[in-house]
Amino acid sequence: MKIYNTLTAKKEDFKPINDGKVGIYVCGPTVYNRIHIGNARPICVFDVFRRYLEYKGYDVKFIQNYTDVNDKIIAQAEKEGLTPEETALKYIAEYEKDALGLNVRPADVHPKVSQYMDKIIDMIQTLVDNGYAYESHGDVYYRTRKFKGYGKLSKQSIDDLIAGARVEVNDIKEDPLDFALWKSAGEDEQHWDSPWGKGRPGWHIECSAMAKDCLGDTIDIHCGGKDLVFPHHENEIAQSEAATGKQFSNYWMHNGHINIDNKKMSKSAGNFFLTRDAAEKYGYETIRYLMIQAHYRMPMNYTAELLESCKASLERLYNCRESLEKAIENAQSGSISKDAEEILAKRKEQFETAMDDDLNTADGLTAVFELARDINIMTSDGNTPKEQLEKAAELFDTLTGVLGILYNRKKADEIPAEIKELAAQRAEARKAKDFALADKLRDKIAELGYDIKETRQGTQITKK
Repeated sequence: MKIYNTLTAKKEDFKPINDGKVGIYVCGPTVYNRIHIGNARPICVFDVFRRYLEYKGYDVKFIQNYTDVNDKIIAQAEKEGLTPEETALKYIAEYEKDALGLNVRPADVHPKVSQYMDKIIDMIQTLVDNGYAYESHGDVYYRTRKFKGYGKLSKQSIDDLIAGARVEVNDIKEDPLDFALWKSAGEDEQHWDSPWGKGRPGWHIECSAMAKDCLGDTIDIHCGGKDLVFPHHENEIAQSEAATGKQFSNYWMHNGHINIDNKKMSKSAGNFFLTRDAAEKYGYETIRYLMIQAHYRMPMNYTAELLESCKASLERLYNCRESLEKAIENAQSGSISKDAEEILAKRKEQFETAMDDDLNTADGLTAVFELARDINIMTSDGNTPKEQLEKAAELFDTLTGVLGILYNRKKADEIPAEIKELAAQRAEARKAKDFALADKLRDKIAELGYDIKETRQGTQITKK
């Protein structure tokens, strides 16, 4: 498998530190509000990456942190009349609701900043002791110029940073480019005790401490949005490598940003969408599909038309799987043909070739749709043996499972009795040509969260 490594700016063969084992660290949400559409992309993309590595046989340890100590959380807590701790817990729960809706599996570990304060302070102390950090008026700052590799991830030199970065000039820092590791706080603010007085950590140091504790001094892959390359990930590298003397991460993967109707998403522009709100209109699965239908490194445009297209694409796959299920139920026993074996092997290879090329989910989906076309040909032939159809179903379910789609598929016996009864009443109404009643029953079924329609194979009921 080849991965585009932001650090080297080229595709490289993926070679984990330990054969058969992969450690991944993904920057998680700062929990002060519900996640927006831009946040949904990395969690969906890197969930697929994790699933594909497991599909290839790797033992994956997947870490995603919660930033539950942050000035934004404190501000939101004041606005809502809650404590910062209560606010963080509230929005962790909100995040997990959205992640579940998007079919994103929980990380193996979700470390929280509030649980890592001792280790964060220990790492800062190490940096102070070895001269990479200094205390000033109760704050602790990192000496950016001292780290010779600073800028290697974002491909910026110190001179470029001085010319282009908005840096605060004050008498507290030795250098305007130095960044905070620890910020002093008053007695009435959220704080922890430290060797430098009461305070709380800067944003960047938390991930260095948590990644080191969960995955070791050097990790296989660090993932996140492209917006995190600088300064967040650049600073993580500087802190971690200065503290351990070892390379922090061997590979860096960053997903592209999302535009809304060809414009950058922002609250001031009025084009800011929460994932929850979009899901209420289009469904979580449509959003997940949207996030993986383009290559993860490419910028992506979020439009109503594209969402409708994604919804239609999912419906095609659901129809294929439903037809296949009914064909299996009615098929006679018999062995799989050599031609069918070759077709299925070809689609499997096509999918793997795409995904091995820097997680090309766009081409991976193409392979799935071509498999669906092959399956539709099989199901349209009433003589296809059951064993052949079952093999096709196994591959179809495996590949869509790697992509994390079609997770709302329900077998007939999983449809609630109430929905089945309404469907039966609708069938009777249609038989009696009482189409007004049939439409009302369809609407009632929709209100309960299910879609119903007629296909060549009979009535199809699916959960929205």
